[in-house]
Amino acid sequence: MRVRLKKYFITGLLIWVPLGITLWVLDLLVSTMDQTLRLLPEQFQTESWLGFHVPGMGVVMTFIVVLGTGLVAANILGQRLLRFWENVLGRIPVVKSIYNSVKQVSDTLFSSGGHAFRKALLVQYPREGSWTIAFLTGQPGGDVVNHLHGEYWSVYVPTTPNPTSGFFLMMPKADVIELDMSVDEALKYIISMGVVSPDRNGRRNGRVLSKPDAARQQSVNQ
Repeated sequence: MRVRLKKYFITGLLIWVPLGITLWVLDLLVSTMDQTLRLLPEQFQTESWLGFHVPGMGVVMTFIVVLGTGLVAANILGQRLLRFWENVLGRIPVVKSIYNSVKQVSDTLFSSGGHAFRKALLVQYPREGSWTIAFLTGQPGGDVVNHLHGEYWSVYVPTTPNPTSGFFLMMPKADVIELDMSVDEALKYIISMGVVSPDRNGRRNGRVLSKPDAARQQSVNQ
């Protein structure tokens, strides 16, 4: 009886814990975005013309502001205003360093032509014989390339279960294995600490084997 109760309790936790965390994160995001309504004049806030606060209006306002900013920045006048704004920020010593660093990272991550986090990789880390999943972020640049011999890749090795922290490494391309796995699948694999593994069927089998390797693999399976 005790074993059954424990089993049922764990099953209930597996259902409610992800749902609870999801609702908590959504509530935190909506509450944070609702604070943007305080930037509006009082007569435009929902309390003034409805008599009560409407949750989620901050999300709508944030979406409208971001979309409007993109529309304005897409034309010639908007681009000039954007360059003027960046020049103003570039004249402020401390703000200049922070803004330029954040802008370079955001341009790399969110640009449609960027290649950051477009590939899931398999690398040996933190020692030889120990493997982990990493993401391709580009190639080394600057004076670094003058000290590296051969072709190197810049990779990001995330930690688990929090992939927002990790390590930046420059590794020889020959030591990196490209996985036939999407970034989303790799992130799920990392966040779950290996519990939620990608499907082994279909195309998700790691690096494509050459014909001799495929023949050897087939003979081993038989």
